[in-house]
Amino acid sequence: MRRTKTWLLVVGLLAAPLAQAELTVGIVAPLSGGAAPLGIGMQQGIDTYFAKINAEGGVNGNQLALKAYDDQYAPLQAAKHTRDLVSDENLLAAVGNVGTPTAAVTIPIYNQGKTLLFGAFTGAGILRRSPPDRYVINYRASYVQETAAMVDGLLSAGIQPEEIAFFTQNDSFGDAGYNGAISAMQARGFSNTANLVHGRFTRGTRNIHQGLATILQAPVTPRAVIIVGTFGPAADFIREARQDLPDTLFLNVSFVGSQALLEELGSRRAEGVIVTQVVPPLDADLPAVEEYRQALAEYAPDATPDFISLEGYLAAKLFAEGLKAAGNNPDREAVVNGLLSLGSIDIGVGEPLTLGPNDHQASDAVWPTIIRNGQFEPVDWNSLAR
Repeated sequence: MRRTKTWLLVVGLLAAPLAQAELTVGIVAPLSGGAAPLGIGMQQGIDTYFAKINAEGGVNGNQLALKAYDDQYAPLQAAKHTRDLVSDENLLAAVGNVGTPTAAVTIPIYNQGKTLLFGAFTGAGILRRSPPDRYVINYRASYVQETAAMVDGLLSAGIQPEEIAFFTQNDSFGDAGYNGAISAMQARGFSNTANLVHGRFTRGTRNIHQGLATILQAPVTPRAVIIVGTFGPAADFIREARQDLPDTLFLNVSFVGSQALLEELGSRRAEGVIVTQVVPPLDADLPAVEEYRQALAEYAPDATPDFISLEGYLAAKLFAEGLKAAGNNPDREAVVNGLLSLGSIDIGVGEPLTLGPNDHQASDAVWPTIIRNGQFEPVDWNSLAR
């Protein structure tokens, strides 16, 4: 009888499914404070994709998990959490971190710790060095590409370079957007960029008045203002600037947080505000966007689709492709090698993405949008012409 019971136990163990391993990554992002919608959106998009792929069996038989650290968009907090993440051997990489000033202090930590920072929600040049940092791989287009799209659109609409002003956050994020636009203007033959009016505000505050005063005192009344900031101060600036500049166009890079900006302004005051996006339109007839909408409805039914969570979802989707290429039991180096081995890959966003040893930015696409009746629509620059 004892031998029979032992035999049955062995058979039962062999027949039982093997427990799946779990691959865990971290995200260091603002989950509270003024920039919280950005971090929460990225986390939601990543979590949604992980839930979907886990329900389908995971990656190479492994389940995916995300561990979140709240840095409140503060560089010192980000550095502390990054050191915690890098020292945790159970974490394969950081995915979807938010912010340029936080990246400025954490990239050296990732590089020193030989730990990947993937798909950060920032288009700054410090994440796009040439040659690239081995442990920094991006999903999205750069701020240089976003602001170049703005400059091209404004010039095609009949606005002259000297009629363009800037309102930017007074740190590495604001510098990245401003320098990108200046480079775009210079590349198009405008050399007098030093005389363009440039108002600034302090990160973490909504003290926009001094920067606004600088712009209102410009010798040439601006017909367009390129804004590089988060949704709170951007909304305050637009709301107040429109009292004196009712016909001026206001343009924002994607980091502003499109939906948060719209909600902060209200649909009436947001009418005509332009935001460049680095992911496709939310209603796009594209496989990855349709998949995102369906996954969000199933795994985050209380959430509303927005550009930030879509970016988190797409970044996670591409990251999973790198994990597949990394093998069954990847370590940190294998994950980097897997992503950089992908070459050209189609994840369903309308055109192939590319990654390789000398190309650490998967997407170069920018979609300029304009708010019309509370919705984000593609910009028709010709309709804005003089």
